Amino acid sequence: MKQVYVNGLEPNEVVTTNFLVVHKEIRQKKTGEPYLSLVLADRTGEVEAKMWDNVAEVMETFEKDDFIKVKGVAQIYQNRPQFTIHKLRRLNDGEADAADFFPCSARSPEEMFAELQAMIAGMGNAHLRALLEAIFADASIAERYRQAPAAKAIHHAWRGGLIEHVLSLCALCRLTAKHYGNVDIDLLLTGAILHDIGKIEELTYDRSFGYSSSGQLLGHIVLGLRIIDEKLRLVPDFPAKLRLLVEHLMISHHGELEFGSPKVPEFLEALLLHHLDNLDSKMEAMRAAVERDRLTDGEFTPWVHSLERVVLKKEKFLSGAVQGPEASPTAGSEPMPQEPGPAQLPLVPPAENPPKPALKPAPISDFGSKLQAVLNRPNT
Repeated sequence: MKQVYVNGLEPNEVVTTNFLVVHKEIRQKKTGEPYLSLVLADRTGEVEAKMWDNVAEVMETFEKDDFIKVKGVAQIYQNRPQFTIHKLRRLNDGEADAADFFPCSARSPEEMFAELQAMIAGMGNAHLRALLEAIFADASIAERYRQAPAAKAIHHAWRGGLIEHVLSLCALCRLTAKHYGNVDIDLLLTGAILHDIGKIEELTYDRSFGYSSSGQLLGHIVLGLRIIDEKLRLVPDFPAKLRLLVEHLMISHHGELEFGSPKVPEFLEALLLHHLDNLDSKMEAMRAAVERDRLTDGEFTPWVHSLERVVLKKEKFLSGAVQGPEASPTAGSEPMPQEPGPAQLPLVPPAENPPKPALKPAPISDFGSKLQAVLNRPNT
């Protein structure tokens, strides 16, 4: 059992614990000596780490995706948690329990998959139901669908994150379909269940999360279309036009061409799927941003690239728990320029601001002269 997890690190407390190496880089100090820049992780999150001393002795003894035992202290640097390593060694096989290191859903994968199967069984459209049943009858697909993360880092980035995201999205589909009334709920749910299925082949998650070769070269949309195409052969009477709609849901769910969609959504369920998918991922990304910034002072997180904004730590803001001067929303970066207020405006002597010369009136045309004469004529 690990002694301390990432979410249990406290500033200035020396700890000895185990981590998974997510990223490793050997850099040089100004003196020419090496130092280590790492990203360490366990099932509760990630933390940046640095090792400054005695690096030459250990830097070649471990690699990315190895488990290591470290002794060090957590600190806050530029308003971000950073772990300074004093001692380090690679763990041998059997010294680490994998369950301590890989983030996973709080829900049981089997429980979530049973919920998904019940949803599929309840669909009224026999063709869509047959397609989904054919896909998940494949034991390999079903197992990877239960285990895969929904993303490498941005949202639901844990084992079981894909199916957890899908079930959340399906709940949103049912709520909005009921609200609008003219939505084909079976088609919308099919899109929700299949839109990210290619991620079971795009992502690798044996240790740290990354991309497979096919994921890097093709991406999850193309990989998902391949899976659907293969399983549609098991449903020979599947309507050709319905197939086009399902495929369009797949290729348009990112919403915009610049976000990786080969096509923009062109029918009601496709547009709704895109916005609900975006909503669910953004809500989770915002929650995670606040959770990751738990150790730092200030009412705002640092800049969150996936959201293109800082995030207010609402509970800390409402409780007034910020210690010391209120942190800037861009703590750790250059201050944003501000417009000067009235008291900040420079006082310049009148002599240094000579009046601008008056502009000469433009010459009046013949037509203008006649019009002016008519307008100035007294009423009779």
